[in-house]
Amino acid sequence: MEKSEHPKTEMKILALDTSSSVASVAILDKNILMGEYSINSKKKHSQILMLMVKELLKNLDISPEDIDLYAVTSGPGSFTGLRIGITAVKAMAYAVKKPVIAVPSLEALAYNLPLWEGLVCPIMDARNNQVYTALYKWKGNFLEAVTECKGIAVQELILLIMDNMKDNNKVAFVGDGVEVHRQYIAEQLGNKAVFTPANLMLVRASSVALAAAAKYSRGEIETAFELVPFYLRKSQAERVLEKNNKGENEEVCDKV
Repeated sequence: MEKSEHPKTEMKILALDTSSSVASVAILDKNILMGEYSINSKKKHSQILMLMVKELLKNLDISPEDIDLYAVTSGPGSFTGLRIGITAVKAMAYAVKKPVIAVPSLEALAYNLPLWEGLVCPIMDARNNQVYTALYKWKGNFLEAVTECKGIAVQELILLIMDNMKDNNKVAFVGDGVEVHRQYIAEQLGNKAVFTPANLMLVRASSVALAAAAKYSRGEIETAFELVPFYLRKSQAERVLEKNNKGENEEVCDKV
């Protein structure tokens, strides 16, 4: 089981998140949050993300060369959003020849709830009654992955939680899937379900930065060329293309 901690670091870390409807940018310096911008709107990440980065750097009087480590959520999440965030980090890190770290979106969400004694269950809405999810457990300053990241139906999620829940244990839910499935979860788990307040509900770039610092301490570093998105399922366009290709192949077989 993977463990993470909050290591002391002398680095400046610039972290991004574009895995959902939120665009978030943060800078940590020596484990101190220097600044963070988060916008949850219908504007496209491609239009606002680099403006947010530029404004944050300007206000903190920091240049891209001053950043020691670039971090970004790698998925799961919005296919388009992930590509925008990852492309931005790859370009910035490559330009200044600095290392990068990919942080799973679900792990970043779990970092919103440090020191919680029960299970942490990040859920991201995957539509069609599906969620991206995983279970985590804090042990002091260490975050332990109880399960791997999954793309499952919300009904399966309840079974997964019950299989991993101990007596008198509670589970805290965080992520944009909470509002979509809150009523069903509450009906199934009753008072064992705890829902995170609005200020901690969505991915924050500051949490991405903390997770990245822990990964850096374990040597989990990548180059800009190695950074790629982490998908739990194929995009809608890919699924449609496969379906169309399958239909064409079946038609050819019928004719033969």
